[in-house]
Amino acid sequence: MYDFEYHKPGSLADAVKLLSADPDARPISGGQTLLPALKHRLNKPTSVVDLSGIAELKGIKKEGNKLVIGALAKHFEVATSPEVKAAIPALAQMAGTIGDTQVRNRGTIGGSVANNDPAADYPSAVLGLNATIVTDKRRIAADDFFQGMFTTALEPGELLVAIEFPIPEKAGYAKMRNPASRYVMAGAFIAKTGGAVRVAINGAGPGVFRQTEMETALAANWSPDAVANIKQDADGLNSDIHGSAEYRAHLVTVMAKRAIAAAG
Repeated sequence: MYDFEYHKPGSLADAVKLLSADPDARPISGGQTLLPALKHRLNKPTSVVDLSGIAELKGIKKEGNKLVIGALAKHFEVATSPEVKAAIPALAQMAGTIGDTQVRNRGTIGGSVANNDPAADYPSAVLGLNATIVTDKRRIAADDFFQGMFTTALEPGELLVAIEFPIPEKAGYAKMRNPASRYVMAGAFIAKTGGAVRVAINGAGPGVFRQTEMETALAANWSPDAVANIKQDADGLNSDIHGSAEYRAHLVTVMAKRAIAAAG
């Protein structure tokens, strides 16, 4: 690990000021990605800005027909929140399956979404529920936020403050986990909101994406049978020692069927 300065601001404004003043500064929330990178000398920031003491980034609340989750909400908090369980049970269930106990008590929803790891869970919920990303500068639609592997619409120095999830009529999530790392090999988050259906696939490709053919089929017939014969194209999907692109393409359909069954 290289030397760096450590800052722990008490407000969002102070954090933004620190990050804006130094392009090589890096924010940290739960540290599930940045800390390993620092330990392996894969990242060399001049300073690390600890966001954990900022009250404006915390909290989970229901506002009208949407659920607002602060960027610093830990996976355990999302999984056990009465508000999340009542409004979007599939999101609570998702959070409860991330990593292990240690990860769920340190990792945050904002850190996961901002990092946009292809094998992360939350991006599929954000995209599947058509959520809105709220930053210190603007509001970003889910369809515009994720831009490829580890890439988002966030600008340098811009901080994710909260995520607004529309409350769906139905939603379900299913995934195939790597038995060692517990990262997603292929997953599907499916939601019906205001009569519209969205199907978001994570883990299978270099980034989360919508499966529009399945969306069309489910809009006409909300049933696992509606997607049973839809084949995901393997071109461009991830392929490694854990599973080929063809295997992951097969898993997309399997996980979609399970997600619909879980949604009811």
